[in-house]
Formats: sequence, structure tokens, C-alpha cells
Amino acid sequence: MMKVQKGDVIRLHYTGKVKETGEVFDTTYEEVAKEAGIYNENGIYGPVPIAVGAGHVLSGLDEQLEGLEVGKKYEIIVPPEKGFGKRDPKLIKTFTLGQFRRQGIYPFPGMPIEIETEGGRKLKGRVLTVSGGRVRVDFNHPYAGKHLIYEAEVVEKIEDPIEKVKALIELRMPRVDTGKVIIEVGEKDVTVDFSNAGLDRNTLVLGEILLESDLKFIGYEEVNFKPGVDELLKPPEEKGEEVVELEEEVSEPLVEKTEEGETKVEEKEEVKEAEEPSSEKAEETEAAEKKEETEKKTKKKTTRKSTSRKSTKGRKTRRTTTKKTTSKKKTKAAEEKKGESTAKDSE
Repeated sequence: MMKVQKGDVIRLHYTGKVKETGEVFDTTYEEVAKEAGIYNENGIYGPVPIAVGAGHVLSGLDEQLEGLEVGKKYEIIVPPEKGFGKRDPKLIKTFTLGQFRRQGIYPFPGMPIEIETEGGRKLKGRVLTVSGGRVRVDFNHPYAGKHLIYEAEVVEKIEDPIEKVKALIELRMPRVDTGKVIIEVGEKDVTVDFSNAGLDRNTLVLGEILLESDLKFIGYEEVNFKPGVDELLKPPEEKGEEVVELEEEVSEPLVEKTEEGETKVEEKEEVKEAEEPSSEKAEETEAAEKKEETEKKTKKKTTRKSTSRKSTKGRKTRRTTTKKTTSKKKTKAAEEKKGESTAKDSE
């Protein structure tokens, strides 16, 4: 029978219980979860893929997987210090009842609560007592200080390199269809292409970060993803600019590769060159026509000005002639008056 070693990728079935009470707190069996009242509708049940020694399970269980035979069931006991830790009296805190009521919380014994520290860390606890305006809260893990029993079975030891990568993808991104993921494996390098997996950006970023550490743990020195984390974290505008640049770069070699394409491009360039002088001539003729039109307009304006000036001169001469005629009349009248006066005197 095959035995498990550190760094192996396996599929593990297990059920975890508290030794002191027999309470089932975790299991990979759907029926056991339903019977224990811990069934999760959104959970995925069945043998879980893990890398032995990578910390994918509790350290006390992980350490004892080495040396187990595939297909054989084992009972593994985990002490508190390698399970959920020992109980720490310093993690039992006392608050005033007013602190809870100001936030609209009315605590009672056994009530689960969550608070956020000044550093932004979230702590989950359980109310122990409520009395005398004081509330005692225990922030130790519910199974801290407890001995654990695991009923475990190594269902499969995965040998194929590509299947190992798929198993770790299943661990980190359990809802991914690995059939749509393209995997290329070398001796010390691996490339995983998620382009057709249909994952949202946030899930893919977190999954790739975790998966990279897993793949390096099992021996790969170089891990590449498509699209990579850096590309996924870029703003959408920068992505669009890169796509345009890539399209331009791709279009140029495609034209250079085909001979027919070259001849067509050359013919187009010759046609363009032939069209350029004709366009220049057309521009020159248009410029000449515009000049002629402007000259005509200027001539018309000058003729109008000259005619207007002539008409004004005519008016002035008329005024002068009228002045002359009136002066002649005056002189004649004066002479006639003189003649009459002299005639009177002679009489």
C-alpha cells in the first residue's frame, strides 16, 4: 500500500469531534453533517483535496497524516495546543451593560458577539454572564482547551502533475470548472490560464495568491497565471489602452507575413501617391477661384465707391450752379432798380 509523505497531494475524508463531549464540529460527509445539525446548504461535501504539510487542516491533524496508508481509516487524537489552542484567561473581558445598550444590544448568557479592536482586528466571543451591570465575554475559541478526535481516511494520493494542480484549484476555488482551465506543466514551472473560467476579478485575485503558495509548496519554482494578479488589479481604463496597443502591434506583422498583402499595400500606397498630386492641383484651382472671387468683390466695391463719389461731385456742381444763377438774378434786379432810380431823378 502507498503511504503519504509531506508534499503529497491527497483527497481526505474526515469527521472531527470533541473528545470530552462527542460533539461533531466538522466533517466532509454530507449525511453526518445533517445528523449533527451543522449542515451548510452552500457547503461542498466530499473528500477534500489538500497538500500534506501545507497547513490546509489543523496542524495536529496535518502532522499525523504523514505515514498513513491510502484507503485505510484512522482515529487521530489532537491535543489542545495543536488544535484550537489552550484557554487563555486574558481573553475573558468584562464590559459595562451600558456599552452594549448604547449600541442597541441586550446581551444574555451564551450570546455570540463580535467586536472590532482599535487596530481593526475583529474578535468573536461568547457572553458568559450578565449581572450587576457587568457583562463577561469569553474571546477564546469555543473548542479551546479541548482534545479533538478525527476519524480520517486518505481516499486518494494524486500522482499526475496536472491533476495535482487541478486538485489545488478545487481546494482554493471549489466552484471553478477545472475543465475550462488550461494548465501547462514543466519540470519546475507551471502556467495556469483562467481566461475561460468565467470568474469575477476579486475571486480570481484571492484564488491566485493562495494557489501560488500551494504550487510552490509542492515543488514549482515559477508559477504564472493568465490573467495575472497585476493585470487584474489594473483600472479598467488602463486595460482598454493596452488592448488598443496590442491590436496595433498584431496588425502590423500580419500585413508583413503575406506576399499578396504586401502587393496590395504597395498598390494602395501608389494610388495614394497618385491621388496626392491631383488633390494638390484641386487645392490650387480652388485657391485660384477663391482669389478671383475676392478680386471681383473688391472691384465691385471700388466701382461702387467711385460712382458714389461722382454722384456727390454732381450734387456739388449743381449747388454751385444754382448759387451762380441766383447771384445773376440779384445783379439784374439791382441794375433794374438803379435804372428806375436814375429815371426818377431825371424826371
